[in-house]
Amino acid sequence: MRIQFDETNLLAAMVGEAHGLTPAEYKAQLRRGPEVVRAFRKLVDRGEVGFPLLPFQTGVLKEIQAFARKVRGAFDSVCLLGIGGSALGAWALDCALRGPHPVQKPFSKANPRLVILDNVDPGLVGAALETMDPKRTLVVVVTKQGNTAETLAVLLLVRDWMGRRAARQTVVVTTPGRGDLYALALREKWPVFAIPENVGGRFSVLSPVGLLPAALIGLDAPRLLRGAARMSEICWKTDPADNPALRAALLHHLIWTEKKKTVHVAFPYSNRLWATAFWFRQLWAESLGKAKTRKDEVVQIGQTPVAALGVTDQHSQLQLYVEGPNDKVFTFWAVEKQPWEGRIPKGRLRLEAFDYLAGRKLTELLDAERVSTAAALTEAGRPNCTFTLEKLDEEHLGAFLQLLEFQTAFIAELLDVNAFDQPGVEAGKRFTYGLMGRPGFEEYRERFEQYLKRRQKAL
Repeated sequence: MRIQFDETNLLAAMVGEAHGLTPAEYKAQLRRGPEVVRAFRKLVDRGEVGFPLLPFQTGVLKEIQAFARKVRGAFDSVCLLGIGGSALGAWALDCALRGPHPVQKPFSKANPRLVILDNVDPGLVGAALETMDPKRTLVVVVTKQGNTAETLAVLLLVRDWMGRRAARQTVVVTTPGRGDLYALALREKWPVFAIPENVGGRFSVLSPVGLLPAALIGLDAPRLLRGAARMSEICWKTDPADNPALRAALLHHLIWTEKKKTVHVAFPYSNRLWATAFWFRQLWAESLGKAKTRKDEVVQIGQTPVAALGVTDQHSQLQLYVEGPNDKVFTFWAVEKQPWEGRIPKGRLRLEAFDYLAGRKLTELLDAERVSTAAALTEAGRPNCTFTLEKLDEEHLGAFLQLLEFQTAFIAELLDVNAFDQPGVEAGKRFTYGLMGRPGFEEYRERFEQYLKRRQKAL
């Protein structure tokens, strides 16, 4: 398993001192590595943060594998009900390892498809129900708190659509003993898989949140955890030279805070990693966008994450990136070895725009596009860096997801913010509860009415 981080194009020698790191800045920042690792290690050792331990929980993996074996062959669709961190991780795993949607191989009982209902848009939910057969669908409901309005609303619809089959074709992933979903699961005798208390949704992809759907659609869950376990060992190293997550965190923090790069573009050059970019977008935004530090100092800090797909978005966003505001840092994600090279036929048409491509490979073209984009950005003084995965399989993907989670946690230590809460999200949830008439949230209905009055006056 090999994942490399190349920071060369973050340096002042490449993009200028106004936008890149000088040798003095680079060396001083890397010296902070040991203190950052030690600070985060204390949180894990105290039991406050649990995601670094997920790859080593073999008992949970055995339970998941046993359940997957039990139901294998009975369903051709796995319908996941969840939102945010309860759904994006499963999508990232499915897209990376079975192929990007909608060009995956045909689905069957041996190769069930994954249908993710992560929105209450009736256009999505209604269309999804039309494409599935309730006799051959297994429903997986995922919410840590067990009270997520969107997930429970869709569950009520799907449960009605399933009819009596819902009793034996539903499985739940939640926090035992908390929330009304758990109470319903006990009443209906649905199987329940536990989300650890100290693992938040956006860090939960290697818990049952991601592993159960992965196992149900035939992915190699043990290999995912094996790669993540190897990366965890690397991420605890205190020397940034040996720890790509730490080195990336230190340098991204400095580029962000000192060079004022307030936008972070995740730029995968692989359609299979496109869903991972959306998973990363939530990880970065919710973990690092904070109003206050741990000392309760008001900072209102955050770096806006953007997902861009190479080479598709070279033709939709690169003009802005090269000539627009120089407020961005770019992280390319590359895959060294592709499962199919896409060799172009050697025959020539005696037309210049075609003939120079004859006999070449799509893998060559894709890599040329990526390095050319990096060169164009660098010439324009736009800092960029690259993660390169040797190949895209369960082991490398598990390692890469774990690396990105560690990187996020390390930057939070540098910022002195809590990467593992999301008070801004909770406020929006409470307003929704109030508007929909949930008991106990009348205050938020009243506050919303005051908001409407202010809007009326503003008009």
